[in-house]
Amino acid sequence: MIDTPKVDWLALSPVLALLGASGIALLAAVLVPTWLRKTVSAVAVFAGFVVAAVFAGIVFDETPQPEVLLSESMIRDQLGAVAQLILGITGAVVVFAAWSERRRGHDAEYYALLAAAGAGMMFFVQAENLMTLFLGLEWFSLCLYILVAIDTDRATSLEAGLKYVIVGGFGSAVLLFGSALVFGATGELGFSQIAEAAAGDEAFLVAGLAMIIAGLAFKVSAAPFHMWTPDVYQGAPTSVTAFMSAATKTAALVVTLRVLVTAFPDESEIWTIAVAVIACVSLAWGNLAALAQQDVKRILAFSSVSHAGFMLIAVAAASERGTEALLYYLVPYSAMSVGAFAIVAARERELAAPLTLEGLAGLGWERPFYGAALWVFMLGMAGFPLTGGFFGKLFIFSAAYEAGDWWLVLVGVAATALSLAYYLNIVRWLYMRSGAELRLAPAGGSPSRELALGVAVTAAVVVTIGSFFAAQPILDLASDAASSLPF
Repeated sequence: MIDTPKVDWLALSPVLALLGASGIALLAAVLVPTWLRKTVSAVAVFAGFVVAAVFAGIVFDETPQPEVLLSESMIRDQLGAVAQLILGITGAVVVFAAWSERRRGHDAEYYALLAAAGAGMMFFVQAENLMTLFLGLEWFSLCLYILVAIDTDRATSLEAGLKYVIVGGFGSAVLLFGSALVFGATGELGFSQIAEAAAGDEAFLVAGLAMIIAGLAFKVSAAPFHMWTPDVYQGAPTSVTAFMSAATKTAALVVTLRVLVTAFPDESEIWTIAVAVIACVSLAWGNLAALAQQDVKRILAFSSVSHAGFMLIAVAAASERGTEALLYYLVPYSAMSVGAFAIVAARERELAAPLTLEGLAGLGWERPFYGAALWVFMLGMAGFPLTGGFFGKLFIFSAAYEAGDWWLVLVGVAATALSLAYYLNIVRWLYMRSGAELRLAPAGGSPSRELALGVAVTAAVVVTIGSFFAAQPILDLASDAASSLPF
């Protein structure tokens, strides 16, 4: 008689919901008439993300203590459930943001890949050994490679897809080789087992740890492993860029924290310093490079690099306070990223051209709601009060100070001050000059109203501001999730 592992279907339910939605969207590509494919696939995938988020909430409520599943390959805990909840809500908003994008066919395939990527991320955040970690990483990465290049009639999309698959493949190879070194040093794949094992060769273990950090840093878009980020963000369809900037960071940062804290507690003196250095490089490089950009998507790409630096400060704290700060920060950051890129997408369609700073001229007067929303997102990313970005940075600085890393607080404050130059410059372009003045009137006359995109932007604004006024409930949720890790 074969002894099969017990399957916890509730733990797998968020992943299965999105896989089901992806399957429906693929069937729609074949069975549904052309004029109805986009609607059927978008509705199915939106429902999939919402159901996945609901299941993640149930898993959070039903899992007071972590449970290791499937022969110690996955874990069911509140940390993974909170990450899945953020991913589910982010994906649902991105579906609305993507509705107005014009692509020649492949609509159903686009939504199917979006759901499949979300399923891979939800599987990824539940990884409990190095094998499932790598499988989850490749799962969502392969979907994103195709999504980046899905606009085959645009050379920039194809170029971005090629760059992403080459650099992403290299990052995955580094992660895999690091995992092999760790396995060779300890003889274990499970995170908890690695922590308990006596390393046969300390040099192999440390080298493997360094390569795992580097491999995950590629996905986090942390400098100096960010070289793919500006080109891919600029060339990919804007809704894909929005999904990558928010969802990929959420999944990669949560897994980075889980791996380092669970598998390498005895090496914390090494990896906390390494992560802190990467955070400082990301803050400096991201903000300085953003100052030199004119393309808005590239500005937001380098902004994403700098935000990776802030969130890595929370990882470097290696404490419950740091975990709470990271999970809180991911909420407004995801909303601000998706909302900002949604507005960029709308403006790109109006101008029928890539969006530069000059292309933003007068948007605040021509489209008051979009202008005000982008203004809110920029102030939130800069960390102004009345947005969740303010408390996000405050909690991260508090965690770093509590961990004794006061110098990281100084670096973070300096980076925040530097970022004001390009965030406020975007606001200046929105209101200080008019499109008529620069002869940049929208191509083709007045654009049609985009209800779905308006819903996405509204949801992002609500979360950005709401996370400031509802900081304590979110922090309580993050606190429960932080207790899942063995600090």
